[in-house]
Amino acid sequence: MAATLLDTEPSRKSSLWRNLRDDIHCVFERDPAARNTLEVLTTYPGVHALLAHRVAHCWWQRGWRYPARVLSAAARFSTGIDIHPGARIGRRFFVDHGMGVVIGETAEIGDDCTLYHGVTLGGTSWNPGKRHPTLQDRVMVGAGAKILGPVTIGHDSQVGANAVVIHDVAPGMTVVGIPGRVVLPAERRRITAHGIDLDHHLMPDPVGKAIQCLMERISQLEREAQSSGRAVRLAEKDCDSCPDSDSTLCAPHNSPAILTPFLSDECKG
Repeated sequence: MAATLLDTEPSRKSSLWRNLRDDIHCVFERDPAARNTLEVLTTYPGVHALLAHRVAHCWWQRGWRYPARVLSAAARFSTGIDIHPGARIGRRFFVDHGMGVVIGETAEIGDDCTLYHGVTLGGTSWNPGKRHPTLQDRVMVGAGAKILGPVTIGHDSQVGANAVVIHDVAPGMTVVGIPGRVVLPAERRRITAHGIDLDHHLMPDPVGKAIQCLMERISQLEREAQSSGRAVRLAEKDCDSCPDSDSTLCAPHNSPAILTPFLSDECKG
């Protein structure tokens, strides 16, 4: 089960130093701006926060709760990334930029996951126990996304920028919107050579797609009514006093064409 991934798989139980080495090396795979190890070690706040967390988590597991919290607080002050020492994080975890990232106490993160700035893995309850998300392997969470509650994000999934996820996500899916909606399976995503889809800014718009489909259906019905000889009354006067400075946005007959540059073509034809 996802909630016990970090406990049951022996491959995840590696030495602290091996984890640190893997955390540094994965930066070169996911950030083209990284040039050398010294630069990564000295200038990447995501790496600094994760280094501190690895140590704080070891202390937390040994029962040294207060020193672990102090180290976590110091890392938050210096990096802007808040990782509770109780959170369990797998190998090759990368936080790009990282400012404003919050990871709660009972959060679990698998291997090869990537988080961008402003991400929250938060809880929705004051009750003790599991109350934060679980990210399985190879999950990418876009900038500003919020994943709330004890939900599970399946492996190879992608959460779009500024999405709010409050339900489980099946493996290999893409989630966007508020609340999060599944919109794109893995076979339709652009996967890089490293197995990571970085196009989290190119998310489909399911609401816009639905509006486009409705408008095209209305246009089709109007054409069918006109071809059958029925009188069709079009509400053209609705836009006579349109306050928008761009009058082309008020043309009812051209609405589908206006939306086309911004929306998907899946409804056409």
